[in-house]
Amino acid sequence: MRLGVDFGGTKIEAALLDSEGEIRARQRVPNPGDYEQAVRAVADLAARIEQEAGAAANTVGVAMPGTLSPVTGLVRNSNSTWLNGKPFYEDLNAALKRPVRVENDGNCFALSEAVDGAGAGCRVVFGVILGTGCGGGVVVDRKVVEGCNHIGGEWGHIPLPWARADETPTQDWCGRWGCLEQWISGTGFKRWAGMSAAEADKLAQAGDPHARVLLDQLADRIARALCVMMMFIDPDAIVFGGGVSNIESLYPSVRGKLAAHAFSDIVTTKLVKNKHGDSSGVRGAAWLFDPDGEASAHLAR
Repeated sequence: MRLGVDFGGTKIEAALLDSEGEIRARQRVPNPGDYEQAVRAVADLAARIEQEAGAAANTVGVAMPGTLSPVTGLVRNSNSTWLNGKPFYEDLNAALKRPVRVENDGNCFALSEAVDGAGAGCRVVFGVILGTGCGGGVVVDRKVVEGCNHIGGEWGHIPLPWARADETPTQDWCGRWGCLEQWISGTGFKRWAGMSAAEADKLAQAGDPHARVLLDQLADRIARALCVMMMFIDPDAIVFGGGVSNIESLYPSVRGKLAAHAFSDIVTTKLVKNKHGDSSGVRGAAWLFDPDGEASAHLAR
């Protein structure tokens, strides 16, 4: 049995998976937004899940916003800023009393989709989250590639590539200027478009020409950003997650623009919507340990 926890900004969700990847029990609670209360909430939720399923997990994987510093072990780069600087990994180990692995939520999403989701069967998978924020994760041979600095796949905080005159850099929450998160996340789209991506999609489907232009601009910015990643890791599959991934017209539009921007005469990369949706966080967290209890990452903590 595998226990996965998706530690989000507003909710904490846990699920117990069997060896076939089937969810045996699943619950979610609000995230209290207070560090000590949140750690207790994870432990209490894990206990309730195991009681409901009548089975216990030897390991717990946790998907979280941000990463752990390889120097201090403390949380950093989390948009849930009250987590930053906290010994989250150590405190979860103490509260859960079993091996714990904490991983960036973008990495967990990518792992979930690479193992048995939309990227299953592909050797190199790049998972893209376009929701409230913009995140990503790289999986090779069903293992997370986090890198020696634990920032692998963090494409949300690179500048928008080949920015145009009308794409004036805006300061991101991280303090940098021009981050992708300000352009292609759901929040970023609403900032420059004046409406949500879902609203634009609805209007575009009704024939609104302005909404169609806005979505075309979004697709172009996503394509430019993806082309940079393709020049580094050239993935077999790019899997989209987050609320923006529900806009079906983006897929053919981004694919066409990839062909125009890519440093290649062909683009055979699969560009697909996620399979597991809201379950990707808990599923990816659960898959952080392989069946023998070893961490499923190229650089385990």
